[in-house]
Amino acid sequence: MDIYELLTLVLLLGAIWLWLDTLKAREIGIEAARQACAEEGLQFLDETVVGSFFRLARNDEGHLQLRRIYTFEYSDTGDNRRTGSVTLLGHTVELLHVRPQLYVVPKAPETHETLH
Repeated sequence: MDIYELLTLVLLLGAIWLWLDTLKAREIGIEAARQACAEEGLQFLDETVVGSFFRLARNDEGHLQLRRIYTFEYSDTGDNRRTGSVTLLGHTVELLHVRPQLYVVPKAPETHETLH
């Protein structure tokens, strides 16, 4: 196996890892948006989130992780569409925006669960 084949294999494995990691983060975003809408008495539309931004960022320990921002739509009256967003650092929800409020998600206890 020459260097080009090895490099291609490493890039392919990296792309697969990124794709699977993004799917898991997206599921976490969907659940956070669903739960926030339920708590606020809002209708979570389309049952999905859309990735709108991602970049590398450092967590509190200084480790590099992907920060992803997902947008979603909800309705407060049933006749309209409003946009909300959920921000994840790695697989942890940092911010969740619905209505005019912005919820800052507090640091979870040592069980590594997020609070909404």
